[in-house]
Amino acid sequence: MQKILESFSPLERKIWSFVKTGCTMNGLVKESELKEIEVLRALGWLENKKIITIKKDASEHIGLGENGKRYLKDGLPEKRFLIAIEKSNLSLNEIKAKAGLDDNEAGVSLGMLKRKNAILLGKQITITSDGKELLKKGFHEEKFLKTLPRNLESFNREELHIYNELKNRKEILKSELTKEMTINLTVLGNEIKKEKIDQELIESLTPSLLKSEYWKGKKFRRYQINSEVPKVYAGRVHFTNEALRYVRKIWLEMGFKEMKGSKVQTSFWNFDALFTAQDHPVREMQDTFFIKNPEKGKLPENSLVERIKKVHEDGGNTGSLGWKYNWNSEDGKKNVLRTHTTALSAKTIAGLKNTPGKYFAIGKCFRNETLDATHLFEFDQTEGIVVDENVNFRHLLGYLKEFFNKMGFEKVRFRPAYFPYTEPSVEVDVYHPVHKKWIELGGAGVFRPEVVKPLMGKDTQVLAWGLGIGRIISDYYNITDIRELHRNDLKQLREMKVWTR
Repeated sequence: MQKILESFSPLERKIWSFVKTGCTMNGLVKESELKEIEVLRALGWLENKKIITIKKDASEHIGLGENGKRYLKDGLPEKRFLIAIEKSNLSLNEIKAKAGLDDNEAGVSLGMLKRKNAILLGKQITITSDGKELLKKGFHEEKFLKTLPRNLESFNREELHIYNELKNRKEILKSELTKEMTINLTVLGNEIKKEKIDQELIESLTPSLLKSEYWKGKKFRRYQINSEVPKVYAGRVHFTNEALRYVRKIWLEMGFKEMKGSKVQTSFWNFDALFTAQDHPVREMQDTFFIKNPEKGKLPENSLVERIKKVHEDGGNTGSLGWKYNWNSEDGKKNVLRTHTTALSAKTIAGLKNTPGKYFAIGKCFRNETLDATHLFEFDQTEGIVVDENVNFRHLLGYLKEFFNKMGFEKVRFRPAYFPYTEPSVEVDVYHPVHKKWIELGGAGVFRPEVVKPLMGKDTQVLAWGLGIGRIISDYYNITDIRELHRNDLKQLREMKVWTR
């Protein structure tokens, strides 16, 4: 007990004489004349020493809102509504003017009084005998308002019914959640309460204290090394952005240059340049977000547009048969929120002056998806292309394997797949070491001649991939609902582990 007493901080020593079984935190603030935060801190330390227990109770305190105060003075809108027509029938506009009601108050009054059979509706509104009786007896709601403020727990059944009706109306009631702490001494606390506290403990050893030798014959306060201390949170970026920065670092270290571009692209770059037919289902409203204003953008220079048109209609000079339809330039002008970052790859290839080259992009993409735990209408993707006549399919697999190894996945496998603008194509799976299963994380392939030749004017090898980052990040952070990747919950942001791969 003596060691515990000698470990009391100045705040604990100040408050200890006021602590007793059944006292409250608010009472301690008043008696000790300390600030609330100081009392809270001292109580926390005393609880850690196991000499007190703290019981926390919350109660809802119901008071009057701005309209509630006004209605208590001037009368409820429904009461003023009835008073206006008590002696003569009036139209709704006449009632509003006479009773001083706004549109919302008039609408609420109409509904409530009709439900109580207090009025008859027509060109003019008539008060009924029930309405006159209601005016005579008075409104229970007004009687209820006069009893406030009160705790919600004190309401009887009838008052609770009135409360549930009024809380949905504009600013009549105001709810405040009040918290109270009740403190009780433990068995050890009761024993320590009998002991005398030394108020002259020295808190710290300073140069001036050493010089004056004041410390001689004095007691130093004991360290309570097992006490909880306030958590200190370092400043940091959003954990999703931490992971994206790491992805960017990987590509840069592998010698890639970053591609950047607008989230809004024309359908020409998002679809047509990638050999996606204009009647393809992906270009429908249910899959893609089209921009209303501005609805259309500009097409690039005419020779490129003509090459894209030819490859769609009959394959042009690629050896393909094309899609066998009349390509429409107006459809190509339609603005969309990009459905993939591959639009940036198409633009990069079209503007290349020199080869070989390696390029990557990290950016947001948009799909018209129903939002749930596994789908987002906005997601992050990383894109990559390697333009080099000397590369082949095996180089593509090597780049992907290296990337996923750096992302923390040792086992990577590839499966044949189909994608509209690559051939051959693969899907990439990684082996999850904890869940012991393979997870699909992206698609890749070699761009078809129908994509490369119109854009570059010649056919060359272009390795390409598009990888969704959300699933990789979710796994690392143990997130099961993908929507949490974009939450701004301060507690989550502070406590989420740092990206350390």
